[in-house]
This record gives sequence, C-alpha cells and structure tokens, in this order.
Amino acid sequence: MNKKLSQEEIDKIVVAQANDDSAWEKPIYVRRKKSASLSIPAELAARAAFLARLHRQTNTDQWLAHIIQERVELEEAAFSRVKRELTT
Repeated sequence: MNKKLSQEEIDKIVVAQANDDSAWEKPIYVRRKKSASLSIPAELAARAAFLARLHRQTNTDQWLAHIIQERVELEEAAFSRVKRELTT
C-alpha cells in the first residue's frame, strides 16, 4: 500500500540519499524561454516613451509591459463577465 509521506519524512529520505549518486535521476536542463519582440510604429513608440517619462519610469519597455499587463487583465475580466452572463 502506498503511504503518503509527510514533508519531514521526505526531507529525511532526501538528506539520507543526498550523496548517493545512484539514488538520483539524470539532471534535467531547462532553457529559459526567450522574450518576445514587439514592433510598434515609431510615432507610437515616441508617445509611449513620453508617457513613461511623465509617469517617472526610466525604462519604457518595463512601463509598456506594465500597461499591456493591466490591459490584458481588464480584457480577460470583461471576457469572463460576458461569458458568464451569456451562460445564465
């Protein structure tokens, strides 16, 4: 029967096997996903840079990422609300 181990029991097993290479699987290497590029018209980029400075942000890219994240969250919330209303 499979007994569910407590965190303390798991920790004891890991510590006991820490120096035993045969107890471990081969390492798994994971590559970080490259960040996506986004191109916008020069005029829009200039306007965004101006607004970023107006908001005392030194990095326009970070400010734009923040603005996009806020907008995506608003759109997702609106979509969920409409979807919920349509199902009722």
